[in-house]
Amino acid sequence: MSEVQAPVQPVDVLAIGAHPDDVEFTCGGTLLRLAAEGKKVAIVDCTRGEMGSRGNADIRDQEAQQAAEMLNVVERVNLEMPDGMIEPSLSNATKIVQVLRYFQPTIVLFPPAFERHPDHEAVHRLVRRALFLSGLARFETTWQGYVQSRWIIKKAFSYMQVYEFQPDFFVDISPVFERKMALVRAYRSQVYTPGAEQKYGPQTFISSADFLEMLESRARYFGTLIGVQYAEAFQSLTPVGLPSLSVFL
Repeated sequence: MSEVQAPVQPVDVLAIGAHPDDVEFTCGGTLLRLAAEGKKVAIVDCTRGEMGSRGNADIRDQEAQQAAEMLNVVERVNLEMPDGMIEPSLSNATKIVQVLRYFQPTIVLFPPAFERHPDHEAVHRLVRRALFLSGLARFETTWQGYVQSRWIIKKAFSYMQVYEFQPDFFVDISPVFERKMALVRAYRSQVYTPGAEQKYGPQTFISSADFLEMLESRARYFGTLIGVQYAEAFQSLTPVGLPSLSVFL
């Protein structure tokens, strides 16, 4: 094995989802704001969404690439775990360690612990395990054939998916809300598209018009809690500290 250090692509924020579209649906507005601030963002999808009732993996790949371009992300990687059958195994955790060490993020966004889809819960557990393993100097991984260096992130936050949790903080997405919904609609095989209800397969929870209304009403509700029009909710893996109360002054 070569001792040459593996290539890296450092980013400020790495967003990890079980399926293509998870990230856009949950924290797309937050990522848009980060990109507008000049921060570097990358996305990791754990599966290609091939078990979805609508569309297929190739269509999802195209939609994910379009969304990535709209988000102006540095890079989007797919780990090609089996959709609907993600196991919180060491081999899968190692795949996430590899991308953590490749992207070297300061912040990681990932699924919550309790969710409707078992893949979401599995990815939560995988990320938790990978975050620990990534910091171990003696846990060896490679990237493109080269040995990777350990990496320790600063903060990890879970975004909200279907089931609600008690948020630790909210991010104001009012200035980019319409762009966030455009990201959601980029997944035209998955969400409600007038005139194409049956084109991509049978109706699902996500493909109903009610799902889009739920995303908007939830964002509006969260916005009211912090005095803005729209917001996204997050839960922190560790306590969040403030340098001073003056951030509110």
